[in-house]
Amino acid sequence: MPAPSTKALVLLERALALDPTYALAHAYAAECHHIIFLRGGLSEEHRASSIRHAEAATAYGQDDALTLSFAGFVIGMDKHDRAAAFDAALAVSPSSAITYFLGSILLAWAGEAERAIEWGERGLRLSPLDPWRFSAFYAAALGHFHRGHYEEATAAARKAVQYSPAFSQTYMVLAATVAKLGRLEEAKAAAARVLELQPAFRYSRLFAAMDCAPALVAALSEALCAVGLPE
Repeated sequence: MPAPSTKALVLLERALALDPTYALAHAYAAECHHIIFLRGGLSEEHRASSIRHAEAATAYGQDDALTLSFAGFVIGMDKHDRAAAFDAALAVSPSSAITYFLGSILLAWAGEAERAIEWGERGLRLSPLDPWRFSAFYAAALGHFHRGHYEEATAAARKAVQYSPAFSQTYMVLAATVAKLGRLEEAKAAAARVLELQPAFRYSRLFAAMDCAPALVAALSEALCAVGLPE
């Protein structure tokens, strides 16, 4: 189970005990439960908690783009409700980089490759040194992969790994992209890193949990199977 998110939740729950209407605390709690859900065994309890906190964040944080962005991301990923997930955040702050970063990931997994790349690039223009900039490259890697542009996908995946070296999914995407280029040794090294970071990783369970675009899932699954990652 991801330790930083678990530790953060202890503090966030204390904050919410003091103020149950603290919207940003709900949003961060939603993100923590989402991370634990995806990387800590796909527990239905954490998925339900992520959605509950995200919906509370949305209810209490209508005037805060940061709150709405994290809430929209979690609702899109864990509740599979991607419809207009970030419209409210952009209405509050049209120049919110985090909205574009998180939105790019949601769009990429939904199979909207061009919009995912565009949103990521827009986020980078707004905040080029942002701690969440890895998201733009992660989304771009998925988008280019989906379009069959494997060189571009590999370049973006390398950037995603560079900016988020402890995130197993960046290595997963890198493994898939270099496998498509026929660089199997490099792909297997990236796949090994996935399992080092997330020993319980199973790509079929991950994709089902996120309700990803079927064509993207099929292409990724083929590549990940080829490099020996467990289904």
